[in-house]
Parts: sequence; structure tokens; C-alpha cells
Amino acid sequence: MNWGIELWDQYDNLAAHTHKGIDFLDKYGNFVKERCAIELEYATKLRRLVKNYQPKRKEEDEYQYTPCKAFKQLLQELNDFAGQREVVAENLQSNVVRELHLLAKELREERKQHLNEGAKQMGVLHSSIGSLDRARRAYERAARESERALETFQKADADLNLSRAEVEKQKANMKLRSQACEDAKQEYMDQLRKTNEAQRQHYEQRLPHVFKQLQDLDEKRIKNIKNFMISSVDVERKVFPIIMKCLDGMEQAANSINEKEDTKLVIDRYKSGFVPPEDFQFETATGGDTTDSANTHHHTHNHLTAARGTVSGNKIKKRGGLLSIFSSNKEDYSDLPPNQKKKKLQAKVMELSKQVAQEQAAMEGLMKMKGVYETSPALGDPMTVEGQLNECCDKLKKLRAQLNKFEELLAEANSQVGAPPVHTTARTNGQPPPGHTQATSIGSNSESLSRSASESSVSTGTGTGGAGARAAGGSPESGLGGELAAAHHDHANGHDHDPDNDHDNDHESDFDYYYCEPDLQPVGYCKALYAFEGIGSGSTMKMECGERLLVLETDAGDGWTRVRRQLTREEGFVPTTYIATTLYADANAH
Repeated sequence: MNWGIELWDQYDNLAAHTHKGIDFLDKYGNFVKERCAIELEYATKLRRLVKNYQPKRKEEDEYQYTPCKAFKQLLQELNDFAGQREVVAENLQSNVVRELHLLAKELREERKQHLNEGAKQMGVLHSSIGSLDRARRAYERAARESERALETFQKADADLNLSRAEVEKQKANMKLRSQACEDAKQEYMDQLRKTNEAQRQHYEQRLPHVFKQLQDLDEKRIKNIKNFMISSVDVERKVFPIIMKCLDGMEQAANSINEKEDTKLVIDRYKSGFVPPEDFQFETATGGDTTDSANTHHHTHNHLTAARGTVSGNKIKKRGGLLSIFSSNKEDYSDLPPNQKKKKLQAKVMELSKQVAQEQAAMEGLMKMKGVYETSPALGDPMTVEGQLNECCDKLKKLRAQLNKFEELLAEANSQVGAPPVHTTARTNGQPPPGHTQATSIGSNSESLSRSASESSVSTGTGTGGAGARAAGGSPESGLGGELAAAHHDHANGHDHDPDNDHDNDHESDFDYYYCEPDLQPVGYCKALYAFEGIGSGSTMKMECGERLLVLETDAGDGWTRVRRQLTREEGFVPTTYIATTLYADANAH
């Protein structure tokens, strides 16, 4: 394959092609350069993250627990991991970006030289063609003058009135013009030979040589792009062994966590040595000794108050309601909340619309086939597609009926949706951090809810400085050091729900059904990262940004966490991604 042979007449296109090729080389260089910047930025942010979560001096006592030790080791490994990303960026910069820049500069200079040589050869050919054109025109002009001189001589020779001298003069002029014509003809023939030779050399030797140099340049560019890509892969492959060591170190740090050892540490650190209180003794009530009776009642009340939280008759909400948001056993989705019902119906309408369009296209194809068969019986029998047409028509009719049905249900669901929007509030700039989706309503954004389950682990570790910054039982930063004791207060100020106020007595929905169950003990505490308005009158609970709440139940995979207010004892579910959670087991471990 040779450009000089195959593309002998494509000088301009080859010049444009090589220019675009070098531009693409620059584009790839810019890509690698930007990737280097991203790798450096990633490494910088990882190092900053490690620095922010390094244990403070006041927290050193808490780092005797195995999770804290493991976390500290994990930070060291992550710092080494960041160093490897820096190595990748540096090697890409030196081995790819710099070399690629030099290559692009070299190729531009070579291309310029080759194109100048090609232009020079084109100029030589055009000059020769111009000389040939001038010689041809001179020959044509001399031939015309020779003909005119011959005609003039013939007329003079036939004219008896002219003198002999005048006739000889015309004869001499004729010979002169004839000789000039022969000379012009010979010059034209010589120039024609030279021009043809120049043209053959141009298209067979000179221009192919230029094109071969351009071809070599382009192939060199392509080969180097391949090498640069392989080099980029090798740069990253070389750091994989060290990265794997970092990951192995992280895994080793995680495996070093020992819950039994930490349990023993907690016992050794917090064991008081006191024995549990003795049983209450039966005291006979006397009508006269009101003071003693009052004291006895007060003592008993205090004891019951202290024991509150383990046995209680308070009514709490059933968790199943939140779990049922994402599932429905009815064809028309009537057992779902309005917004969830609307989303399901919208998906169903889109699905049916696609099926209707497919069947319509199939029917049109069959009708065209039938028309072809009718006009050209030799191609086939029209009746062979009649059954398929009938079947397709029936299916299309059923699909359209279903589509109309679900469109009516969707219109009805649209009229029923009236849940207020839920707005998220960022900590500083009014926007949620990366990885969080700002929802308009929980009912109308099932994608946000489904993601919340997978993102809950991220959210629980990013709001309050991480578990590593916690003191046992809650640090002064959390303001919740005494939540466990506060969880045992009386429920006199709590907001219990009355099942008699249910709106539908015939059907107990998961959102409106309550049952009696002992009060749940808090398993931890949390801080609201964003404001949450709740969903209508369901089992969710409103909270303000920065509010601190007790955690009653952790996320069960549905994206919701059950919480309680300390003062009002109001309970409900809030999105897991909207809070930063610290469990008492984790806090005590630190």
C-alpha cells in the first residue's frame, strides 16, 4: 500500500489528513495531561482526608480499642495508596505527556518540510506545463501567419499588374513565415517532450517520494499513539503490587478487630463494683400515716422511673409500612402511596406504549408484505399473512385497551398526588454533598430512596467526624453523652398515636396501623445533616438540620432509620442518607 501510487491525485486531501492526525495526537496528549491533574487531585484529597481523620491528642486514650487501632492503620495504608496515585501522575507526565509533546512538535516540522517539497515539485510541473502552453500558442500563431503569407504570395503571383519585384518580395515573406512556423513547431515539439517527461517524473518519482514521506510520518504518529497508550497502562500496572499491599494492609487491619477483647476493655474500664439493689419489701398501707405513704409512693415511683424503657405500654408504629413502599401485589398498584402509585403507573404506561408501537410496526410490515404478494403473486400467497394480521390486530387491540386503562389510572393518580415537597438543606452552601440526591418528595422519588440504602454507610460516617473522633458514651461534641440515661425518662410528654383516629377502619394499612409493644431502647444517636419535612401523616417524622435524635432502629435495607426526640419523645422514620449515625457499641469502642 503506497500513497504515491494509490493517491497520486490527492495532494490536498493528504495534506489535510496529516494535519488532522497531528491535531488528534495533541488531543490525546491533552487527555493524558488532564488525567494527570485528576490523579494528583485525587491523591491530594485522599491525603487531606487522612489528615482530617488522624486521632487528636485528646482522643489518644480511646485508641486502645481494636476498631480505633484498625482505623488508624487503615489511614496509614490509605495515605500510601494516595502516594501511588501521585506516582501514576508523575510517570504519565514524564513518560507520556512530555514525550508526546516533543513528538507532535517534530511531526509538525517534518510535515511542513514535506509539504514544501511537494509544493515545489507541483510548481516545477506547473511551470513546465506553462512553457508547453506558451510554445503551443506560438506555434499556432506562426502557423496562421505562414498561411496568410502563402495566400498573399499566391494572390500576388496571380496578379499580372504587380511587378516582378513585388512578387519576389511576397515570395520571400512566405518563405520567412514558413520557416518561422517550422521553428515554432520544433520548439513546441521539444517542449512537449520535456513537459511529458517532467510530468512522468512528477507522478512516478517526485510526488510519490513526497507522499511516501507523509505516509511514513502518519504511520509513525499512529504507532507512537499505540505505544503511548500501552505505556499509560504499564505506568498504572507497575503500581498495582504496592496498591494491593495497601489493600492487604487495610484488610489485615480490619481482621485485627476483636469484639471480645474490646468488650473486656469496656468492662475493665467502666465496671463500678456495686451490687444490684435488693428486692422491694411489701409495706402495709395505713390511712393515718400519710407522710410515710407518700414517701413510699415517691420511692416506688422513682424506682419505676429509673427502670422505664425496658417495659412500657406505649404504642409504637409498625415498621412494615416503610418496607412496603417499594413493593405492590396489586395490578393497579392501589395498595401503594400516591406518589409510588404514580411512578409505577407511569412506568406501566411507557411499557405499554412501546409494546403498542412495536405491534403497530409489525402490523404495518405485514400489510406491506400482503400488498406486495397481491401485486406480485409469484412472490407468495397473500392469505399466508392473513392469520398473522388477525393475530396482530387482536393483540394490538388488547394492548390499546390496557394502555387506555392505565392512562385513566395515571390521570386519577395525578389528581390524588398532593404530598408536600421535601427540601434538603446543605451544611454551608445550600446544596447536598456529592453522592446525595436532592429529592422533591419521598413518595415521588423512589430512585432516591432506593439509593439511600446503598449510600447509608457513606452517610453515617461523614457527618460528625467519624467514629474515631468519639469518646465513650458520646463526646462533648455530640452533646448526646447522656442519651442512654435520657432514654429512660418518663413518657408523660410523649406524642402517642391513637388507633381510634385511623381514617380507614375496614383496611389497616401499613402506614396507619399501630400495635402495643414495649418501648424500644435507643441503640445510638444521630445528627441531622439536612432538613426533612416528613411525608403527609405517615410514619415519617419531621426534623431540622443539625437536630440531634436518638436512634431506635437502624436501617434495615429500606433506606430509613427509626428515631426519637428526647424531649417530646416523638418517634418516626427519617431517611438514612439525611443523618450521621453513631451507635452506642461504636461509641463505647472509641
